[in-house]
Amino acid sequence: MDKKTAYWNVDNLVDESDIYPQTRKSIVEAAELLRNNELVAFPTETVYGLGGNALADDTVEKIYAAKGRPSDNPLILHIADKEQLNDLVREVSPLASLLIEAFWPGPLTLVMPKKQGVAHRASAGLDTLAIRMPDHPLALALIRATGLPIAAPSANLSGRPSPTTARHVMEDLNGRIAGVLDGGPTGIGVESTVVDVTGNIPVILRPGGVTAEQIAEVAGNVAVDPGITSDKVAPKSPGMKYRHYAPAGEMTLVEADSQEQMIQAIIRLAEQAAAEGKKVGILAAEESASRYPEGCTVIACGQRADLHSVAHRVYDVLRTFDERGVDVIFSETFPAKGVGAAIMNRLNKAAGGKRYIC
Repeated sequence: MDKKTAYWNVDNLVDESDIYPQTRKSIVEAAELLRNNELVAFPTETVYGLGGNALADDTVEKIYAAKGRPSDNPLILHIADKEQLNDLVREVSPLASLLIEAFWPGPLTLVMPKKQGVAHRASAGLDTLAIRMPDHPLALALIRATGLPIAAPSANLSGRPSPTTARHVMEDLNGRIAGVLDGGPTGIGVESTVVDVTGNIPVILRPGGVTAEQIAEVAGNVAVDPGITSDKVAPKSPGMKYRHYAPAGEMTLVEADSQEQMIQAIIRLAEQAAAEGKKVGILAAEESASRYPEGCTVIACGQRADLHSVAHRVYDVLRTFDERGVDVIFSETFPAKGVGAAIMNRLNKAAGGKRYIC
């Protein structure tokens, strides 16, 4: 699987109408690789995706192999035009149309009934497809240049923190894929929200960049699939099964009735681990980062008062702990409302469900 990975720096792209000649050349080269069933990583507004031709089963197999990803974990198809849905799904329901109108392009993936014989491997053999239209000029330009739906899970080794920069992609996949389009850091920092719209009520399969509250404003009722917190069901969506987003160090989420209790509990746990000779990392909000013991690797992950800043940084912080070589990580927890639901979903997956509750 060792190959030369092409690298294109195109982070000056502001919108699709503002494509410089050299950027256009890079997009054309990357699109040609995708049409030839090679794999190319590219930025979206959420995280970097590992793109491949969604209609070619052998290419989808390459995606699973490059990531080391379980093959029963479905992939998200990325499109650039709503008309592409006609070739992929049996119907676009009124509910789906409502959410498409409200949130596309954007960080919302919709699970819809697929046409027979389409993208069998990308759907992991299910009778549904997960599809979204990314809100990133480079992603849209690349998809349009291919003329294909592009299957694109996060461009990282399976189980690792998702990549929010091209450097993260190269750390995991250099030599394993054909190319990387560097469009600079991503904006949102956590993956798209995945919603099942095969019924009458939208069902959230994975929390993400569009919140449950925003979906409810548009669609009224909204439900949450119990599979989000269980590994014992067949996954309908990426992120529902297996340990994800995990740093190398053992991670524990710390919960308490108050922020002060949480901080004091982390201090005790950190001091105990340090006394055992372990190198300790602490994931904290900016407001409380200075409270923790010297000698610990304390990394601020945005402001508790602005959870979007936490979402933007969470994966980068987890990767930084790996760079610092910590043995254990104690993490503050955040309110699971709005984008906080996505943050806590990712932190829980990263910790493998391990929690210390005061």
